[in-house]
Amino acid sequence: MRTLLKITFGIAVLFFLTSPLSSIARSQTLRQVAKFDLPGPTGKRFDYLTIDDEDHFLLSAHLGPGILYVIDMQTNKVAKAIPGLPGITGLEFVPGTGKVYTSDWGEEKIGIVDLHSMSVQKRLPTEAKPNGSKYAVPFHKMYVANTLGKAVTVVDVDKDEIVKVLKFESETGMPQYDSAARKVYVNLRSTNEIAEIDPAADTVAGRYPVNGCRFNHGMAVDSEHHRAFLLCTGNRTFAVFALDTHKTIAHLPMPAGADVVKFDPGLGRIYVACSSGFISVFEAKNADHYQKLEDFPVERMVHSLAVDPTSHRVYAPEQEENGQPVARMVVYEAVASDRRKP
Repeated sequence: MRTLLKITFGIAVLFFLTSPLSSIARSQTLRQVAKFDLPGPTGKRFDYLTIDDEDHFLLSAHLGPGILYVIDMQTNKVAKAIPGLPGITGLEFVPGTGKVYTSDWGEEKIGIVDLHSMSVQKRLPTEAKPNGSKYAVPFHKMYVANTLGKAVTVVDVDKDEIVKVLKFESETGMPQYDSAARKVYVNLRSTNEIAEIDPAADTVAGRYPVNGCRFNHGMAVDSEHHRAFLLCTGNRTFAVFALDTHKTIAHLPMPAGADVVKFDPGLGRIYVACSSGFISVFEAKNADHYQKLEDFPVERMVHSLAVDPTSHRVYAPEQEENGQPVARMVVYEAVASDRRKP
């Protein structure tokens, strides 16, 4: 009888340790707290997300059907599903205007969505494959990477007009704005470089190689410490690049399919959505030292995520679950870590 109990207990422990629930229970970084279905078609790819912290909206691009979801983060309910944005990839909210700028790959246009009327107000023709975008607040300009067009399109958000197109010899990846340096940075993923743009004149101030990095597409920025976090998908490397000295200061491994990276400055955490089935989590111990906390298991084909810097919650859309097509948003809560040093 005692032997039978030991065997039964051993089987139960083995099942728990190898089940998805055990991964969540043993996670160092995240805990699932909610999930809810979205009204669009199931099994279709999602892309970028961003947060409108003025209205407490989560904004999510459903690339496949061309829908922008406006989600109330306080209730986890969809306030509006805005159609008519073919191939929506990037999106960026402009504070104080109630406007969202979308990168609509399906029609090679930049869409301008009014969140008051919940409708598309204008479409601006742009270069090939508009993708990630970033707003430079004091300059009232939106910077949209046109990946296949090898360009960055600059939009004046006061006039809703394109004021300049910067051309490169490389495909462009995600742009970011360093609010302390007052510079815009964009990935040049074909040449493994970062380009620095002066938004005062919209000129290219420099191009810097990212050593140890191949095909840098995703980017997030820590403006306080002038650090860029880069996803080098060609060699599955998470790279930390010093924007002040133009040097790579850290290389850490990450899973396949890394696409979007977000930084939570309050926790000093960097989250990477990897379509192979993980959210890879890194930690900034200080400006010069970084460590990997874990590869948190999620469903496959999770390409993107968003972080609410106030609640520290992480939002990630799913297009499949257990191999079945879905259209779903999953909400994770940060598990506290006491290992960060000032």
